[in-house]
Amino acid sequence: MEQVIKGYDYGSVNLEPSPITIEDLKLLQQTLLWSDEDSQYLRKAGEVLQNQIDEILDLWYGYVGSHQHLVYYFTDGANPIPDYLASVRSRFGQWIKDLCFRNYDKDWLNYQYEIAKRHHKTKKNKTDGVSGVPFVHFRYMVAFIYPITFTIKQFLAKSTASNEEIEKMYNAWFKAVVLTVTLWCYPYVKDGEF
Repeated sequence: MEQVIKGYDYGSVNLEPSPITIEDLKLLQQTLLWSDEDSQYLRKAGEVLQNQIDEILDLWYGYVGSHQHLVYYFTDGANPIPDYLASVRSRFGQWIKDLCFRNYDKDWLNYQYEIAKRHHKTKKNKTDGVSGVPFVHFRYMVAFIYPITFTIKQFLAKSTASNEEIEKMYNAWFKAVVLTVTLWCYPYVKDGEF
């Protein structure tokens, strides 16, 4: 039986359509030098990572929790909101699977747009019904690319893959993270400038 994740509504007809088209997505992928091999190795990365998600999230949450300026985004302005931290953690774990295993189609784009709005003042806190800080600053959206990428290599290295294959999985992961964070930045950019 599949786990029900609070606020995870991937594929819902109620999601607002992404303003990014499939053609836009393909151009972003070209810019990232995305190849069919990347898609193949991203799926392999998912196979390696899927049984380590709790450990990955422990590391990432430990990192965020050890930096007051980052944990701030899970607070009411002063104190952490435990239910909010837990709900986001579950969705973050699912994001790892979606990043590696989902087809990058219109449903995927629509959900990336939903995630984008949940970081922005457009919709932050609404999914979980909390009174948290109103948005995540843009600078941390972009800066978080590095820790989410760098830390994954140690988990990929636990596979039986060769060093060359680990590098290919790692590079595919890196490209996928850059792609999604780029999409999550949409609400922060002035109309017509994205």
